[in-house]
Amino acid sequence: MKPKSIDIETQVASALAEDLGDASDLTANLIDSSHTCRAQLIAKGSAILCGTDWFNEAFKQIDENINIRWFKSDGESLINNDVLCEITGRSRSVLTAERTALNFLQTLSSVSTRTHRIKELISAEGLKTEILDTRKTIPNLRAAQKYAVTCGGGNNHRLGLYDQLLIKENHIAACGSITSSIKKARIEYGDEVFVAIEVRNLVELKEALALDVNQILLDNFNDQIIGKAIILRDQINKNCALEVSGNITKKNIISYAKTGIDFISLGTITKNIKAIDFSLLIID
Repeated sequence: MKPKSIDIETQVASALAEDLGDASDLTANLIDSSHTCRAQLIAKGSAILCGTDWFNEAFKQIDENINIRWFKSDGESLINNDVLCEITGRSRSVLTAERTALNFLQTLSSVSTRTHRIKELISAEGLKTEILDTRKTIPNLRAAQKYAVTCGGGNNHRLGLYDQLLIKENHIAACGSITSSIKKARIEYGDEVFVAIEVRNLVELKEALALDVNQILLDNFNDQIIGKAIILRDQINKNCALEVSGNITKKNIISYAKTGIDFISLGTITKNIKAIDFSLLIID
């Protein structure tokens, strides 16, 4: 996903409206309207940068005359005290846009950084398992967070309920069975739609592999059963990708990846995040 495909303007406008309300920046109004400044954005630790377009848009919507000169780009590694960009313009405008701009940058950089660190753990072992995100995202920031995942080296699962099928336990129960749910999916949507289904054990996996399905999610399988699942997949349907999720942490992710599983999906990379620390300081 590319930031150009995301409605950044609307996201930023909503965030600014939340901050400014029906008034304006009461504190910034204390500064003389003609006063200008030069400020720097500084990293306060290591991270993977993400969110520069949102940062830029926040300042643009407050004051189109603000100039931002970036020294780093989305996806680049940062270390402590790196200067990310320099901002020049009216002091009132700079200070009014500051918090909204930083909120986006800190949140999205957190997602890209968390994704990158998990991806690094797997790559360091010479393993090829790919990381997927999920729909467990901050409301109204899903597309932005999924873009951040790609900046960190991860991959996007479905964007929402509209672009892929993921038939889960409750769908199967309501449809009657794994077989009936997949058959209904193909009758309803044909062969053009990507169909994934969740299974809870090897018996269900065998049933799903015999059907027209693109990807199978192994829900809460341990690494030993995953190994058996991969053997079963290779025997029945080599073209079907296998994904695992559930109770996966930094401590056990390598053991899962060593099974040879195609994908590991993690809700934690978008929902269990801690904002990256950046500091915006006026220098003259």
